[in-house]
Amino acid sequence: MQLLCRTNPNFTSDLKPETRYTMASRKTIHVLAGTGVAVVTPFKPNGSVDFDSLTKVINHIIKGKCEYLVINGTTAESPCLSKEEKAAILRHAVEVVKLRVPVVFGVGGNNTAEVVENLMHTDFTGVSAILSVAPYYNKPNQDGLYEHFKAVAKASPLPVILYNVPGRTGMNMSAATTLRLAKDFPVFIGIKEASGNMEQIMQILKDRPADFLVISGDDLLTMPMIACGAEGVISVVANAFPKLFSDMVRTSLAGDFKTASKNHYKLMHVTQLFFADGNPGGVKVALAAQKLGTEKLRLPLMPVNRNVRAGILAETRKLLKG
Repeated sequence: MQLLCRTNPNFTSDLKPETRYTMASRKTIHVLAGTGVAVVTPFKPNGSVDFDSLTKVINHIIKGKCEYLVINGTTAESPCLSKEEKAAILRHAVEVVKLRVPVVFGVGGNNTAEVVENLMHTDFTGVSAILSVAPYYNKPNQDGLYEHFKAVAKASPLPVILYNVPGRTGMNMSAATTLRLAKDFPVFIGIKEASGNMEQIMQILKDRPADFLVISGDDLLTMPMIACGAEGVISVVANAFPKLFSDMVRTSLAGDFKTASKNHYKLMHVTQLFFADGNPGGVKVALAAQKLGTEKLRLPLMPVNRNVRAGILAETRKLLKG
C-alpha cells in the first residue's frame, strides 16, 4: 500500500489545517508497519545540535532497512529542545531523507491549547504522520485524555499515532479509552503502546478497528506483541543496530519466530543496558562507538554510569563483529 507523503510548496500558516493537506485514509498509512526508529538528537560538545551527525544517523538507519523515522520523540530529548531547534531538526531530517522512507513527527504535551496551536501552525511538508504522546504530569483521568485527543483530532492536518507511555507520563491510557478514540476519530491510525501491560495490549488488539495499527513502544516486547497481532515497533535500539532489529521485526511479521528469536535474544542484553541508566544515554554510547555522534546529552540527563557504559561498549563490539 502506498503512503501519501505531504509536500506542499505553497505552505502558509494562515491556512486552516483542513485546507493544507489531504487526509490519507488509514489504509494508506499501513506502510508504517515494521520498524520505525525514534531518532536521537546528536549534540556537539558545546551542547548545540550536531546536524552533521544527525545526517549520519539518519543514513545509518535507512541503510539498515528500517521502514520509517520518528523525529522529535522522547528519545530525541524533545523536552530540552527549543521550538526553533525542533523546526530546524525536522527540516533537516526531511531534506536528508529525500522521501526514501516516511517521516513521523512528534507533537504532544500537557497543555492541550498549545498542542493544538502547534498542530495548526507547524510546517509539516514532507511529514507523513504525527506521533502524539498522552499528556504528562497533569495526570488527567480517562475523560480528560479523551477530550485532549479529541482536540488533537480536530486540529491535526495529518494522521495521528497515539502514544501511551505511563512510565513517563505518570498515568495510563486504558484500553477502553484507546478503543473509544480509535472508533470515534479515523484520524487516529494507530497507537504506540509502551505500557508494558500485555493484557491491556491484547484487549486493544482484540477489539480495535480492522485498520488501526498497534505498535510496540518497548523494544524487548516487540516480538511477543507481533505474535499477538501487533504491526511493528517504534524502536530506540534500531538507532544503533538498525539491520539486526529490522530483520527481527520483518521475520516476526512473516510469522517466522524461530528465525526472529535469534536476533531478539542477540539484542536482548544490549537493549537492557540501553535502558539501565536512562534513555537516550545508553544508545548514544553505542552510536558514538560507531562514530555516529557523541555521547553528549542535555540536562537534566547525564551520561550513563561507568559500568553500564562498559557493558554497552562490550556488547556493541560483539554485535558489530556479527
